[in-house]
Amino acid sequence: MKLKEDFSTNLDDLSYQSEILQYVSRTFALTIPELPNNLGIVISNAYLLCRIADTIEDDKLMSAEKKNSFANLFIDVVKKNKSPDLFSEKLFSSLSPEATDAEHNLIANTKKIIRITHSFNNRQRKALERCVVIMCKGMAKYQNFETLNGLKDINDMNEYCYYVAGVVGEMLTELFCDYSSEIDIHQNELMILAISFGQGLQMTNILKDIWDDHERGVCWLPSDHFKKYGIDIKNKVPGKNKSGFDDALIDLLGIAYHHLNRALDYTLLIPNKEKGLRKFCLWAIGMAILTLEKIRKKPNFTSGNQVKISHRDVKTIILMTSIFVKNNKILRYLFKFYGRHLPVMDIHERLHG
Repeated sequence: MKLKEDFSTNLDDLSYQSEILQYVSRTFALTIPELPNNLGIVISNAYLLCRIADTIEDDKLMSAEKKNSFANLFIDVVKKNKSPDLFSEKLFSSLSPEATDAEHNLIANTKKIIRITHSFNNRQRKALERCVVIMCKGMAKYQNFETLNGLKDINDMNEYCYYVAGVVGEMLTELFCDYSSEIDIHQNELMILAISFGQGLQMTNILKDIWDDHERGVCWLPSDHFKKYGIDIKNKVPGKNKSGFDDALIDLLGIAYHHLNRALDYTLLIPNKEKGLRKFCLWAIGMAILTLEKIRKKPNFTSGNQVKISHRDVKTIILMTSIFVKNNKILRYLFKFYGRHLPVMDIHERLHG
């Protein structure tokens, strides 16, 4: 997708932020407009900061040492300790040609995003800083796991999911609490559930992207879990695995579904008058549940496109959740109905039993 001509020079900071979001995230570009305007600005900015961190981490040609250096420099930029121009120029010239046009454009215009970051109130800035620091350091920790060997076990998967998604849930919670004193009352409970929210969404992505990751030599599945089913994860082959592979995969669907159930608990703690915030959460949960169900029906899929939800599915989620956004009872019913065929996993028993 080509960006508009003179795209990066003719727009002010907020217009640029709104425009670039359309090119780097279809999901967030869909959900963020549902939020109250001021909150939407902060969360758009937060997403783009995370996207910059991801762009560093995802570069296929950059060495681990160089990624680490850029990640630390980016942390300093967010904390106001280093110039965004210096970071932007150095990273732009180091990016792999495989990075998208939108990613190149975002890196070239980092200072516009950072100027917005630094305009927020203290609580908002601290939430964004904390997320960037934990995410960058966590992703660096897992750089050596970017092989086909997979992660060691489910506890490792939990930790990885926290670094790339759970911490984002915590950040969003802090921003929600800053926005509303009614939400702030539930901060402690929301913070616990936020980690599950992030994990449920991230596990869904990991399971959907198994074979796309496999093609690029990466595996985020827990190898010990698959060994229980007689599967050596590093030798997996698309469409040619023993039946134990499907069984192990279904187990993971149950764990992801458990986390999404907690994500629903999280969402229903938000006052029902906050329809935008609820829809922001519900749409993500709904899309994840339908994706898990597609995987359950076709565990021998060989490409993420085979289990990708359709535009019709997305429209259904938007319609149903928009109609019943204030009705907790019906929302719980819809969650159970669409996930009725998914395995129910007692996560504590599974992990510690």
